[in-house]
Amino acid sequence: MAFITVNNNESIESALRRFKRKVISEEIIKDLKKHAHFIPPAQKAKLKSVNARKRNRRRFRQQRPMNAGASRPPMGSSGR
Repeated sequence: MAFITVNNNESIESALRRFKRKVISEEIIKDLKKHAHFIPPAQKAKLKSVNARKRNRRRFRQQRPMNAGASRPPMGSSGR
């Protein structure tokens, strides 16, 4: 639960802004969405593997240009 204390000379807008930042940092909304409905164990496992595949694909995509860049000719030079 996110708690903030409003200081004497602090406006409501700035206190609300601090509260929103704290809610985001504590991932309260994310957790609420996750528990909004029941997910069966089989579907949860499938979702976990799909997310792992996405994560790995992103990781390998970031690594590939550094490693494979030397073996490919530069773009735009067709040798004509």
